Amino acid sequence: MKAIRVHEFGGPGALKLEDVPDPKPGPGDVVVRVRAAGVNPVDAYIVTGTYPRKPALPYTPGQDGGGEIVSVGADVKGFKAGDRVYVCGVGNTVAGAGTYAELAVCVPSQLHHLPARVSFGQGAALGVPYCTAYRALFQRANAKPGETVLVHGATGGVGIATVELAHARGLTVIGSGGTDAGLNVVREHGADVVVNHKAAGYADEIMRATDGKGVNLIIEMAAHVNLDRDLSLLAKHGRVVVVGNRGKTEVDMRQAMGRDAAILGMTLFNVTDAEFVEIHAGLIAGLANGTLNPVVGREIPIAEAARAHEAVMEPGALGKIVIIP
Repeated sequence: MKAIRVHEFGGPGALKLEDVPDPKPGPGDVVVRVRAAGVNPVDAYIVTGTYPRKPALPYTPGQDGGGEIVSVGADVKGFKAGDRVYVCGVGNTVAGAGTYAELAVCVPSQLHHLPARVSFGQGAALGVPYCTAYRALFQRANAKPGETVLVHGATGGVGIATVELAHARGLTVIGSGGTDAGLNVVREHGADVVVNHKAAGYADEIMRATDGKGVNLIIEMAAHVNLDRDLSLLAKHGRVVVVGNRGKTEVDMRQAMGRDAAILGMTLFNVTDAEFVEIHAGLIAGLANGTLNPVVGREIPIAEAARAHEAVMEPGALGKIVIIP
């Protein structure tokens, strides 16, 4: 089979397309034919070797995917050959085996049934983005119906997921983006108000939309750029959940003190097994009832995986980037 292999850490050029033997499942394993693999910023960070978590070399990147089961081990229950599934977290527990490949070895806890209405590309857009969105909103910020949330950077995979989940839970959603096309997509997926965060007066628009009260919650994709301003947009007892950050920033903590505000960090690597059960139960219900509709912005052939890693780090994301094996 064809697979991307990383033999030494580096930039996108470290991603090499190679012929490798087809994997065979152990008694508790499942082999999935990957029809689409999700590309996340964390994948690009890990390849550089500077991320706190480093896989043993060589390895195949990729945590997310959509496909169908080829074979199952003798001890596997609940899955069978031919089942449509989405994959979340392949590279975390099966050593060296990620979704940037034609076939991936998984354990059952990484697999979830994919409804027929959801494409494989959409399945590949679920894992990291939708788990992150659910975790940020409901497990870290304890978001409640009737609250107002600003999704700061709403046009990418995590942003659209956050908009959909918050809208479905009964929150008022303000989504920010940098292009008209992106803002149109955010509005279509449930945002009540959209603002262009490249415009000089976008913060004033947000305050007007909340009658001057500020927002209860901010899901922040670029804290190194926005965190200081975020604090000035919060209502009393507001919360900021930092999903993305690429450098140090300076903030005026008096803005937080005066509001009894909280700044909350998060990473999926800290999620417990029980919390993942909750997350995926919510996602599967949303897929089944049509609430959740992931957006695939770009499909890139596996031979051009390096280009996919370059693209995922560029600003102006619109939906999810997926690799097609």
